[in-house]
Amino acid sequence: QVQLVESGGGLVQAGGSLRLSCAASGSIFNINYMGWYRQDSGNSRELVASITSGGRTDYADSVKGRFTISRDNAKNAVYLQMSSLKPEDTAVYYCYCNAPKLGGFGTYWGQGTQVTVSS
Repeated sequence: QVQLVESGGGLVQAGGSLRLSCAASGSIFNINYMGWYRQDSGNSRELVASITSGGRTDYADSVKGRFTISRDNAKNAVYLQMSSLKPEDTAVYYCYCNAPKLGGFGTYWGQGTQVTVSS
């Protein structure tokens, strides 16, 4: 059983900052990708940022220069530092990770944490 637990969401004014955290636990080893998606009402899930076990990062164009993703491999944890937040960043943010499992790879998801940016 693999569980991802997120924390750090909330309400912030435009221009403010938030830090999201996510930790994976259970029968999971050698996590490859970790990252964050977001979904606002009526839209499909969008990749915000990802990071490999080696530290290679990738960002959506809409968050480049404002968000920073990092991870702690020893803790199976990933973080998203969000700065200069805009109302359009309002969404539910989902942590995910990709790791080996019997027969291949599995993608695991957190329950989501709400981020609301007021104008």
